[in-house]
Amino acid sequence: MLAAHGLLQAGHEVAVFSERSASQWLHEARPTGAAARFELALAFERELGLAHWEAEAPSVRGVHLTICPEIGNPMLRMVGRFASHAQAIDLRLQSHRWMNDFVAAGGKLALGRLDVAELDAIAARHDLVLVASGRGALAELFPRNAQRSVYAAPQRKVAMVIVKNASHQIDGVPFLPFKNNVLGPHGETFWLPFHHKDLGPTWCLGFEAVPGGLMDRFDSCKTGHDVVAAGKSIIRDYLPWEAAWASAIELADPNGWLCGAITPTVREPVGRLPSGRVVMPIGDTAMSLDPIGAQGANLGSKLVRHVVRTIARTIAADANARFGAAWMTDTFETFWADHGASTVAFNNMFLAPMSDAGQYLLGSQAGSDGVSDGPAQRIADAILANFDDPRLCTEAFTDLASAHKLVATLSSPPARREVEAVAPRVGSGPIRRVFDTVPAYASAPVKR
Repeated sequence: MLAAHGLLQAGHEVAVFSERSASQWLHEARPTGAAARFELALAFERELGLAHWEAEAPSVRGVHLTICPEIGNPMLRMVGRFASHAQAIDLRLQSHRWMNDFVAAGGKLALGRLDVAELDAIAARHDLVLVASGRGALAELFPRNAQRSVYAAPQRKVAMVIVKNASHQIDGVPFLPFKNNVLGPHGETFWLPFHHKDLGPTWCLGFEAVPGGLMDRFDSCKTGHDVVAAGKSIIRDYLPWEAAWASAIELADPNGWLCGAITPTVREPVGRLPSGRVVMPIGDTAMSLDPIGAQGANLGSKLVRHVVRTIARTIAADANARFGAAWMTDTFETFWADHGASTVAFNNMFLAPMSDAGQYLLGSQAGSDGVSDGPAQRIADAILANFDDPRLCTEAFTDLASAHKLVATLSSPPARREVEAVAPRVGSGPIRRVFDTVPAYASAPVKR
């Protein structure tokens, strides 16, 4: 829908083919993810006039992270601040409104499930076809890029559930944050203040369970109530500091949950149809990420913005330009070099043992409180800035020299000596145990 609105507003004739109507998205569908968005993605929605809920939805100003090297030991905390804010809007609500807005603005909407033959016929009638089918059958038109797809199998079992009755006032945090916990080698939780389609301010609870670990409790879940119960059992057993906050949570709506597993995948930017015509992937069809780093919706938005602007530049240079395989490849490769590579590397980083550089950064921000302006807080805030724009300091998470340089930049000389004295002490012992366990189920990363 972002692509459709962007191209329609640029003056093109645009048709959207959807297997669900706007009403079906709102009332019958499950959300396809939590879709937390940071400033760069939110800015694009504002640009298109689609940020309908920004004033009323929970405005997330930072992250409250607790790292437990072992069960019962919440050893390291981070309270980082965003320069702007983040939001998570119910995708069912967005889909409903954006589809109706699109039709009202003169866009064409066709309903029905597509197969390859029908897609080929559509390609014959249009100058450019963009495929955003997530990980469905049409995604298989686009070959997996083995070099860029580091993992060949899911690295987590993922569960998410939208809940009500949890407070948006978080003890010890001076703003509304995302709430994250790392439970040693067993997995992670990410809990997002959420704007529900019917209830407004709620929470979306995400669980990233290492298969066979202590958080691996969702396989038998058949309903959202089952997911809530499994989540509560994890909180009760392993996150007791969250127990009071989560004690009254209930399922927000019967469809508000998901369970599954995702293999992070980058696909080739050209899909070839039986006739020889070509189509281009966007969103999860182009780059499918595990939700652990909250990059999927953001990366999809950035790719769409790049595609829309590249189409405008192409036509400005040549009104008779064709959007063939070479154009698709060049467009995607430019985006990959600018945004894609750093974002995919950053997101995948959370699925692997944390590097020495990452441990050093986390140790360096020890003492951040979300209020002060000392070196530790500036480092915590820099870490969070990378979620909005992974080009900023992803290298500092993987290269120790870059990590030292970042810490030095954000620290005055006296404070830098203090930070560098504390960081190795924090990072080399218990924190290392959090990240250095390689799960037995994990496939070996493909060498790049």
